[in-house]
Amino acid sequence: MTNPNSPGSPPSSSADSDDDTEAAGPACVMVFNASDPSGAGGLSSDVTAIASVGAHALPVVTGAYARDTAEIFDHFAFDEEAVAEQARAILEDVPVQVIKVGFVGTPENLSTIAEIAADYADVPLIAYMPNLSWWDEGQIDLYLDAFRELLLPQTTVLVGNHSTLWRWLLPDWSGERSPTARDIAKAASEMGVPYTLVSGIPLPDQFIDNVLATPQAVLGSEKFERFEAVFAGAGDTLSAALAALVASGSDLAAATTEALSYLDRCLDGGFRPGMGHVVPDRLFWAQPDSEADEPADDGAPDLQNFEMPPHDTKH
Repeated sequence: MTNPNSPGSPPSSSADSDDDTEAAGPACVMVFNASDPSGAGGLSSDVTAIASVGAHALPVVTGAYARDTAEIFDHFAFDEEAVAEQARAILEDVPVQVIKVGFVGTPENLSTIAEIAADYADVPLIAYMPNLSWWDEGQIDLYLDAFRELLLPQTTVLVGNHSTLWRWLLPDWSGERSPTARDIAKAASEMGVPYTLVSGIPLPDQFIDNVLATPQAVLGSEKFERFEAVFAGAGDTLSAALAALVASGSDLAAATTEALSYLDRCLDGGFRPGMGHVVPDRLFWAQPDSEADEPADDGAPDLQNFEMPPHDTKH
């Protein structure tokens, strides 16, 4: 999907054309997001989800959270020069099929990413808007205004939870009914977004709907039963998987269906690594089968019962 003559594309050569192995490599997704030490969301979520569905992540660190699995305490943003240097260095080396943007911390970083996206206008951009209620209200307003004015015009697909996108894009909504995915998509399209994926739309009987929409039509929807647990990192997982699937060549409707199915499996296999929320298991397919036969005893020592000796380094 990348124009071979666009900035950052490596020049073609006979060596390139002869190397079928390199040409068959996985698609590349550039990700702008913050480091999350809990592993629930942020870059760790992006990298794992992207790799899990078969693409290669190019992670650009935009800052770092101070958080645990229960809550976010603070965020420390990188300056925009550091973000720009990371991204442009790898863009000069590796063709990128999709750009994915998560939480990047400051209006200045949003401006920098928007400039990069404009320079690579033929590369689709998938933007995820998380719930920012943990943050200072003044910072939230500045960030959302910058996102709306700078990044939405560059965005191909906007991803977000129904309530989050409703509060952001339709703050004056006064109808008796909740806005539909098409209502939200219409508001996003006024800023230049052609497609919006709205997740977590409440339905009766403990179900939720997830809808890919334009202002004119619903392009697809997937209904799932609501999990009782509270999850951290679901939105980053969904948007990263969608970016990877689009980068790998799936059309948007098929990629959305597969990304939502992948998220559902991740949540179904979710685990609680700490005392807070449940984290999606993005590598659920790699877990051992609990019903698998026990391995035969071949006389080898049991490594599962092997204990590491104590660390007795002396200074």
